[in-house]
Amino acid sequence: METHRLLETSTSVEENRRMEKLTDIELTSIDTTDPKPRSFYDASAILIQEDDIETPYGNMHVAIQGDRSKMPIVTFHDIGLNHVTCFQGFFSFSEMQPILHHFSVYHINAPGQEEGALHLKPEHDALGNPDSLGNRFVYPTMDQLAEAVHHVVEHYGMKRFIGFGVGAGANILSRYALSHPDSIDSLALVNATATPAGWIEWGYQKMNSWYLFSGQVTNFTEEYLLWHWFGKKTRWENHDLITCYKEYMKSVNAQNLGLFIESYLKRSDLGIVREMDLMKKAASRTIKCRSLVLVGDSSPHIDEVVDMNGKMDPSETDFMKIADCGGMPLEEQPGKVCEAFLFFLQGMGYIPSLHQTKSAAATISANQMNHFNNLNNAQHVSPQVC
Repeated sequence: METHRLLETSTSVEENRRMEKLTDIELTSIDTTDPKPRSFYDASAILIQEDDIETPYGNMHVAIQGDRSKMPIVTFHDIGLNHVTCFQGFFSFSEMQPILHHFSVYHINAPGQEEGALHLKPEHDALGNPDSLGNRFVYPTMDQLAEAVHHVVEHYGMKRFIGFGVGAGANILSRYALSHPDSIDSLALVNATATPAGWIEWGYQKMNSWYLFSGQVTNFTEEYLLWHWFGKKTRWENHDLITCYKEYMKSVNAQNLGLFIESYLKRSDLGIVREMDLMKKAASRTIKCRSLVLVGDSSPHIDEVVDMNGKMDPSETDFMKIADCGGMPLEEQPGKVCEAFLFFLQGMGYIPSLHQTKSAAATISANQMNHFNNLNNAQHVSPQVC
């Protein structure tokens, strides 16, 4: 018992000594550092060239990245965005750099949507439309924008390219694939839709265009665009990302954006069908190139994307629903998108020797991709990958 008391006494003495040492430490000052604000501009994103290409449907601003002698990737952005706000973060992502060593990238901006764009005026309408002699520029339709992309492709002498579109840009590149199937090698489509605007979308977008034509981005328009880009979950959970895009909206040319939104609102049905009869398949209207269809599991456009995937050829299409992601996978889950894009490219024979570094966020493996592709071909059902 005495030995036990002695041990307890020695232990308590040691603890008291530690406490005495702790009381000797004083906090004399606190230095605070503001976190570095999120920015769209990245010094590592090297653009070798920026051009304004004249087409019969308006001027297209093109930003070129990478070695132009290599296979081109052509991007097209969503409404309210441009090549910087839609793609620069993703193409500057560290895990994308080994892939970009093997490709060049041509970022196409819709007329009047690039950074610092001036107001589109009636005299800028190259269509010669008599309606453009009125108060405003007549914006090209979705089909005409697809033809404008073809003028850009011909200008740079591209024989074939890989298309990468988001939202409205995915719709435009899908139209391009239907009208110029020999020029497009494959497609990566994010939040793609094949149908016309529904009544709810029509009502909201009509209000937006009305406000934007007045030259201002109202709270109503701001909230709608944030919902369109991210959905409800990301809108209220990722405050840093939302704040960044709110700041960006202050620099948007409202009138030009209103014209683009109105054109997207008037889009026609793609008219594509999934034809399983081998005798009729060759003559059916469908996207014939290899396609990767991506959507976040909390995206506000998930129903439209699933509908479009259901109309595409399952033997040529990979469908991926990305977990823990809203409407902008390129910003919210770049690691998962990058790895999916790598396996998609390797499935077509590009960069077979490149092995992607496994990120903590990425959950797709090559074995999963092969399994899903086999399942897709066997059951004619496109896969969902988390």
